[in-house]
Formats: sequence, C-alpha cells, structure tokens
Amino acid sequence: MTFSRREYLAASASLLGRPAMSALPRRAAPAPIPEEHRLWYTDPAKVWTEALPVGNGRIGAMIFGGTRHERLQLNEDTLWSGGPYDPINPQAAETVPQVRALIAKGDYAAAQALANAAMMGRPLHQMAYQTLGDLLIDMLFDGPTDAYRRELDLDAAIATTRFAAGGVAVEREIFASPADQVIALRMYAKGGLMPPMTLRLQSPQVAKAEAQGDNILLSGQGGAAEGISGALRFAARLRIIAPGATWRAQGDALHVDPAREVILLLAMATSYRGPKDVSGDPQAITAHQIAAASALPFAALRQRHLAQHRRLYRSAALQLTRGKGAALPTDQRIAANESEDDPALAALYFHYARYLLICSSRPGCQAANLQGIWNDKTNPPWGSKYTININTQMNYWPADPVGLAECFEPLLRLTRELAQTGKETARRMYGARGWVAHHNTDLWRATAPIDGAAWGLWPMGGAWLCNMLWDRWDYGRDRAYLESIYPLLHGACLFFLDTLQPSAQGLVTSPSISPENQHPFGASVCAGPAMDRQILRDLFARTISAAGELGKDADFAAQLAKARAALAPDRIGKSGQLQEWLEDWDDAAPEPNHRHVSHLYALYPSQQIAPDTTPDLARAARVSLEKRGDESTGWATAWRIALWARLGDGERAHRILRFLLGRGRTYPNLLDAHPPFQIDGNFGGCAAMAEMLINSREGMIHLLPALPSAWREGAVRGLIARGGVRVDLVWRQGMLAEAILTSARAQDCKIRLGDVSRGVRLTPGRMLRLKGPHLTPA
Repeated sequence: MTFSRREYLAASASLLGRPAMSALPRRAAPAPIPEEHRLWYTDPAKVWTEALPVGNGRIGAMIFGGTRHERLQLNEDTLWSGGPYDPINPQAAETVPQVRALIAKGDYAAAQALANAAMMGRPLHQMAYQTLGDLLIDMLFDGPTDAYRRELDLDAAIATTRFAAGGVAVEREIFASPADQVIALRMYAKGGLMPPMTLRLQSPQVAKAEAQGDNILLSGQGGAAEGISGALRFAARLRIIAPGATWRAQGDALHVDPAREVILLLAMATSYRGPKDVSGDPQAITAHQIAAASALPFAALRQRHLAQHRRLYRSAALQLTRGKGAALPTDQRIAANESEDDPALAALYFHYARYLLICSSRPGCQAANLQGIWNDKTNPPWGSKYTININTQMNYWPADPVGLAECFEPLLRLTRELAQTGKETARRMYGARGWVAHHNTDLWRATAPIDGAAWGLWPMGGAWLCNMLWDRWDYGRDRAYLESIYPLLHGACLFFLDTLQPSAQGLVTSPSISPENQHPFGASVCAGPAMDRQILRDLFARTISAAGELGKDADFAAQLAKARAALAPDRIGKSGQLQEWLEDWDDAAPEPNHRHVSHLYALYPSQQIAPDTTPDLARAARVSLEKRGDESTGWATAWRIALWARLGDGERAHRILRFLLGRGRTYPNLLDAHPPFQIDGNFGGCAAMAEMLINSREGMIHLLPALPSAWREGAVRGLIARGGVRVDLVWRQGMLAEAILTSARAQDCKIRLGDVSRGVRLTPGRMLRLKGPHLTPA
C-alpha cells in the first residue's frame, strides 16, 4: 500500500473527524482504516486479560462483554489498602555509616545483612492498590445468541457489545466520562424488547450493597495491610433510568422488566483527600455526581465525553501499511502477526497506549500505577504500586513525545507529595537536607526503603522523577512551570550534596544498588552504580540550567557544577561493555540476561550517550545490550526497543517490537504481559516507536533515525520534539517524502536525516515544510 502525504492527511482527517490542512488541495480520501483505532472480538471475554478497559483518569472498568452475564470490574484510583503511616526505621540513622564502612571494605554480604536488619522500612512492604468490585448484569433469556461482536473504539473511548437473542438485537454502549465523572451504560433493543435483567453491585472488600428505588448503593471500608488498618471508606452508586419500563428493588438488586432501553449511571469515590487526610464523604460525592449526570440526556453525556476524550486523543496519529492479518479480530490478529508482520498492528498498539494514558492519567487524578487504574485484585502483584526505579517513569515516557503533555500532571503532583514525606526520610535516615525517595511508593507517599536491601536500598527514585519533571519543561518551555518545579529539583540536589561519598574513582552514592540486580559477591548493595551517577549528572546539570534560566542561586549552581565534575565517570569494561558497577563485575554477575538495563539510562531515556557525540560509550552500550539479550519481561522488552532505536538500529528495534507484540508479551486485549499484566510495557512500547521516528535533543531533531524496512510506507502526525516542535512526517519506499515542522516559539534548529543536516529558523504559527531526501524547503 502506497499513499501520498495528502492522502494520508485526508485519511487521518476522515478517520479522526478533523478537517485536512486548508493549505492542501482537496481530493477524495481513501477508505479509513478503523483497525488502527479499534479492538474487536467475536466472543465475550473469558478472563480478565481479554476484557476491555474504559477509564476517565480517576475511575475505570474492565468490560467482559457477556450476553446472559455481563461483568464490569470496577476501580477507583484512590482505593488503596491501609492508611497514613510512618515507615522510617528508627535505627536507620545510626546504621547508615556502618553500612557504608562495610561497603568500603568490600564486605557486601555483611553490609546487606545489616541494612536488612536496621535500615529497611517498618512495615517492610507498602500498601496495595485494590479493586472496588463489580457491576453484574444478568439477562434472563433462554436459547442461543448470534451476530455477536464486542469492540473498543479508541477514538471515541466507547466499548460496545452487540448480539441477537430470540430475534431481538441487543446493544450495550459503555464509556467513562471525564466530563461528568460517571461510567455511563446504555442498553437498547431493536426488533423487540430486551429480556428481563437483574443488576447488582458487589465487592470483595468489607462492604454492603442495598437497592432502594432506582439506586443501588455499595458502601464499604478499604482493607488493612502490613499491620496498617484500612482507613478509607468507599462508595459506588448505580442509578437506573428506563423511561416506560418498570423495575423493583429487592435486597441488593434491581430487577428490571423487559424494556427497549435502559441507561445506567455509576459513580465511585473514596474518603481520600490527600496522603494525610481521609475525611472525605464518598456517599455524598457519589450522590452529587449521579444527580448532576442524571440531569443531562444520555446524548449530552455522550457528547461531553467525546469532546473531552477526542481533544487529547486526536492530537497525534500513526499510519502504517496493513498486513494480511489486519482484518482479523484483535486476538487472532496478534497471533497472526507472529508468523507474518502486520505493521498496522504496531500502529494500533501505539494508539492503544495513548488511549490508556488518557484513560488512566488526567489532571487532578492519581498517577498511573503499575496497572494504570485497572486491577481486579485486593492484593495484586507487586501491590500495583508506584515502582520508581523504572516502571512509573516508563508510564510517562510517551506523554510529551506523542502529544499528551496534559496527562503528565498527576506525576508532578505525586512528586510534590513525595518531596514532603521525603524530607523526613532524608533527615531521619541520613541526617541530610533536601528530600529522598527510594525505589517504591504508594498512595500514602511512603519514601523509606522497602522489600529488603537487595531491592529497596536505592535512593534515586526521587532524583529520577525530578529528571522527568525537567523533561516536561524541555518539551514545553513554560517558564512558570520551571519556576514551580525548581524547589523540587533544588531539594533533590541538596540531599545528594550531603550524602555523596568519596572514592578512588570520584564521588559516589553509598549505600545503593543497581536496581534489582545482584553483583558477583552474593549481594546487591554497593557504592556508586552507573545508573546513580548518570541520574545525578542529569539532575545536577538540569538544576544548574533551571537556576540559570530563572536567574537565581548562582552559588548553589556552582556547588552543583563542582560536584557533577567530581562524580565517578562511566567506564568501559574488559569485554568492551559499559560497566554496570564501578568495578568490572558484569561478566561475573549471576544474571547475564537481567531484565533491568539500568546502566544504559545514559543512552535512553537520557541523552548523555549517543553514537554521534560519545561513540566509544555508544559502542560499549551496544555490547551491553547484546550481552543482556533481546527478550525479557514486557516493560524491559519495551526499554530494549527504545535503546536500539537510540543507537539507530531500526531493524533490531523492530525485531524486538515483534516479540513485544506477540502472545507471550501481549494479552488478547492488547495489554502488556510482564507477565502478569503491567501497563508500563504498553507505554514503553509507544515511546519506543516514537523514538524510532524522531529523536530530539537541544537544538537538533533527527528524522526517521531508526526506521525499519518493514515500515516501508507510513505517516505520522503530532509527534513533539524537545523545544516544543510539532513534527508531521510522510515517508515512501523507506525514504522521507515530506516533513512539516511547527513551533510554538521562535528558535533555531538543526534538522537531520541520515547524513544530511540543515539549519532552519522556526517561527511561531508558521509551518516549515522540508522535502526528502535532501531536506529541501518546500
């Protein structure tokens, strides 16, 4: 399939409901490709990893699409176990110097044992994100069903189930409205009436459901965990609206007689108001939300929802050629892609990740956790927490590059709250100024190390989050935003100025670990792993840059510059690899294929290593990647794709992407299989695809840096480069046909395509067109 830029823009406009650019002559558009924006199936979901997600950032549901028995598994993003607590170990302050001394002597096992005994958080594990329960719809009919189809329209954020029973066509339409804070469900029949149905709300929590009038109210208490009592109260309220129909409340259920149309509105809330405040009234909140939503016709609710969702979703799109499997149901399409490449499946994965981020991270909501907002357990794997040694950061890697900067706000708020608890952790554990957060946190913003020293004794979580905040600045260049985050950067730097330790190689962190990996001496605890030094080089440089931009703290910036210059440098080992530790231990480490590639942070997401600026280190990073292997857990596979893309190897990146899209790493509902489900693989895969199409750093945009031969024809619109430059591309026969650059501010920029580069001046509000392959101005 070959298409021109005009055809692509027209197709995108047709598909996404937006007018093509007025500067282009109008022409007939080819048929849209709904497969790139739609998941669909010919059977109901049998298990949770086949169900389809809807969400508005705060509340969500997994929809099974059953006929006689429909299930909506429900989540509210503040329903976590436990309550406010103080996890700081009172022995930690006196223990830190002893652990450092043991590390300096090389007695790593003893250092780790002591840290486990006297530094780790109390309790040792944090609180867990939890399911609220289920909405169950039982339709009472006999006989077979036919004409079955369920689908998720990503552009509309609406899940639909259709089937016929007894000659009556039944359709259910479900969405989670960001505008009205309810999950809305409309069921209607064509050719007759729907069969009788029973509606119930249930929960695995300590809860009670009661039906009264046209409502079911489910109310309960969040669970205890790790000796911390459950402090949160929650409520889910369901209202039925069915003009012309009759129903009756009985016990915990609503029984509905045959009807042509039934509308359900569902609201959910908890008593959470902040990390130290659980005084909210969830019953009053849900009553208000239901009353407000009920005052609007369903068509108005639907339109308000569409407007809010499409404002974000339609900001970017990717089009790739369709393989033979493109017309298959999504589960079959995933299977078919393993034997014959279907490039447009990658485009669907790209769009799905954007959809998931919109649905799990909106301003005012909680940040997307290990499962976004979708979790069916009270004790999910890893607590479905915020793992801030890679996973939470990976959730937000695509936000700016794929045009979803607005979705970043919850991560900023999480970091602000961590800085508050992190001040106490820095002072009471380390005797330091500033703030620190270790490798995991939860709703209550705990910052002490958890899970044991081999996993949790890593003090860089807050520093990495600060680098993410600065990246948001680098893409948007909003001075007011930079002013707002500067205290967070400043505080994170203060902690390390107080705690860095001298070594023969330079300043290092101690104690620390290289995330979740073990070195050859029977432990993980060490001093100065590569990732720590790389994160600090970014943190110090970015805080220096921010201080200069804001015209403040010149003396402090000078301190940071001195400390940065004294950090131990990256080192290349005897096998030509980039060393993960200060010492050349990589070849003897017990897990040569470890999922984390922490020492390659400097290559991606950082820009410290690049083939054109640090070729020796880039070659060493390549050796490390080769040694680690291509296949790993879902999120680790996504990271490998981005790393190979940053090295300019599109073929290798695409080969690993094919593995990520296979049945071993992608469930039938296209969610990432760690396994089990973690959403970071979806987000990381999307960010990696964006990296294959553009790479940007200060003053430079590299077009199609890692385009694989399998993506011979394609187009993308709405990618964002650093400096706030929108990039639209069309390529044919594996070569750039045209690029359109649009900047929100005046700036000079170097555009690169292969070995060709051109300096350009970007002017606000004016499109700059460049023709390939020589970047000729159009």
